[in-house]
Amino acid sequence: MSKDDELRDVLNGAAKDISRAQSNPRTWLSWMVYLLARLEEQATNENPANKEAFLEMLSALQDEIRNRTRTGGWH
Repeated sequence: MSKDDELRDVLNGAAKDISRAQSNPRTWLSWMVYLLARLEEQATNENPANKEAFLEMLSALQDEIRNRTRTGGWH
């Protein structure tokens, strides 16, 4: 199993656990924000120069969410 496959399994498990613990999708926003904050910490702790890359990723995430809202699907 590749590292990407292992990470997908971890994230799939986390998604299932969150949805079981809180079945209302509106409550998931706080967990998404929490995850993004932890990822930002990890990125900048490893290398402060990663802050710019993290902000670029957030911009790309905004684009993905905007596209999802318009088209109804994820790319």
